[in-house]
Amino acid sequence: MSPAAQRILFSTIQRTNSLVFLILCVTSVSIQAKSSSGRVVCREDISLEHRNKLSSSLRQITGVADLFFDDNGALNFNPSVASGGSVTARSLLQKAVFGSNAIVIEDASARSDVVFARVVPAIWRHHAGLNARAFVVLIDFADFNHLIGDDPALRAFDVGWALLHELDHVVENSADPNSAGTVGECEAHLNRMRQECGLPQRADYFHTLWPAAGINDFKTQFVRLSFVQPADAENPKKQYWLIWDARLVGGIEETRVATLR
Repeated sequence: MSPAAQRILFSTIQRTNSLVFLILCVTSVSIQAKSSSGRVVCREDISLEHRNKLSSSLRQITGVADLFFDDNGALNFNPSVASGGSVTARSLLQKAVFGSNAIVIEDASARSDVVFARVVPAIWRHHAGLNARAFVVLIDFADFNHLIGDDPALRAFDVGWALLHELDHVVENSADPNSAGTVGECEAHLNRMRQECGLPQRADYFHTLWPAAGINDFKTQFVRLSFVQPADAENPKKQYWLIWDARLVGGIEETRVATLR
């Protein structure tokens, strides 16, 4: 397999001429189209366990204690109640929750076309005249159960970080890179958040095959992703790794590069 073929896509919004649209039925989610609240909503298929896991991670990252999904699935977020965490993450989440876009989070667990998370544009099934643009963030919660590696890297790459990555695409119109050796605009934003949280930063957008782990007849195909804690006055530079079996998570045959609309 060529080096290019070993790189796997994490998230994508395909270009306009090949958009994959999801039909968004506003009767099945509680989006207040004419209000500045309730703009980020969980679909009803996301379990309470997964909602709690997502909100817990976002509270940890943002430092906002008053953050939760209500009974209708809407993300409630009070940025004035913050202690520690990332100011950049709070700013992004505030733009998403109180912005003009309608963003629906959907459970995509065990889907082969979703590697951790991705975001796709949606169209309204009803109320087509609404001004709000609609997006669906697909999160494969099951993929995160397959992650192993260094604890600092695990804390820098969970469901909360996955959601923030996709929200950054929508809110900031940020792009992912199309070649190895860089993290791209979107992950550069998230690395700033990780730095503010005291976590290591993602060193590359694309993950690669574990050394000497070529395509073989085994039922596992391990890949790895690097995170780096920069040196400071007291500590040397440290490198951390995330590892997972791409045959369980998906994406090992993915040869496309990440693009933005």
